[in-house]
Amino acid sequence: MQYPPFLKPNDTIGVSAPSAGVGRKLESFDHSLTVLKRLWRIKETGSVRVNAVRSADAGTRAEEFCSLFPDPEVSAVMCAAGGDFLYEILPYIDWNTITAHPKWIMGASDPTSLLFTATVKYDIATLYGHNAGSFDMIPFHRSLEDCLQILQGNLITQISNDLISSDPPFSDGPLHFDQPSRWNGPEELHVSGRCIGGCIDVLKDLIGTPYAAVDTFLDRYPDERTIWYFDDFALSAETFYLTLLQMKYAGWFRNTAAVIIGRVILPSSNTGMTYAEAADLALQDIPHYTEADIGHTPGAMTMINGAVMNLDVFQGKAHISFELRS
Repeated sequence: MQYPPFLKPNDTIGVSAPSAGVGRKLESFDHSLTVLKRLWRIKETGSVRVNAVRSADAGTRAEEFCSLFPDPEVSAVMCAAGGDFLYEILPYIDWNTITAHPKWIMGASDPTSLLFTATVKYDIATLYGHNAGSFDMIPFHRSLEDCLQILQGNLITQISNDLISSDPPFSDGPLHFDQPSRWNGPEELHVSGRCIGGCIDVLKDLIGTPYAAVDTFLDRYPDERTIWYFDDFALSAETFYLTLLQMKYAGWFRNTAAVIIGRVILPSSNTGMTYAEAADLALQDIPHYTEADIGHTPGAMTMINGAVMNLDVFQGKAHISFELRS
């Protein structure tokens, strides 16, 4: 596993928009960049501030993203935002350029396609949990400070939240962290494994494609187990269940130590099935947790795809740390 250099003070982060542009939320995006600029410089590609669900055509988005890797000024690459159509750009990505100049890629939600492919197919570790526009949260949450520490190479232990927010998704204004948090699953678990995952809404579209080289990834580390994490944005409980089954049938969960499933930001069900029931049915023989601090809900932990995760859970509270093992 290749681990790119972490960021030093005054390094430059390249920000690209391989999915949606941020034109509809420029004020909050600039607020987020102000936080990042306390530590680093920012270099944006041309389509970042476009107000559209596609920041540009697929070829342009791929070209702008890839241009940041040979750029000697740029030390790491962040995706500006999530969206819906990043999947379109995958055939246009120049992986030869990326592998020749490996840098940290960080994103969340729709950028899963890029992060996952870079890690499972090209053996480059990536960071999941936050986009460049994610650092505008008020109040500034501990999870964001944890992310900034990890970007600098301080691999602190991340601790699950005591409280989560009951505010509706995409609420304006300060968030209220007012509801107790508990990871639902085994009362106690202490396991380690290669960390891999992302937004399951995106991962389901990669199954069976050349980009989801999961067998290659698992075969590369035959003596190690894996820990999968899934961020469900809006899959219904039934679709979530069937997607887990499809992954299981495709062999993704062989030699899996645990599965971590985040809180669903837009839950739904056609039959009354819950997400916990879906996980229990699909992952019967694998330790798993739901309602975890992963993904779209405020207070999300930063995941290092490809690194070895040490997961310790006791009575619903979790500690996660990472080792950069080759």
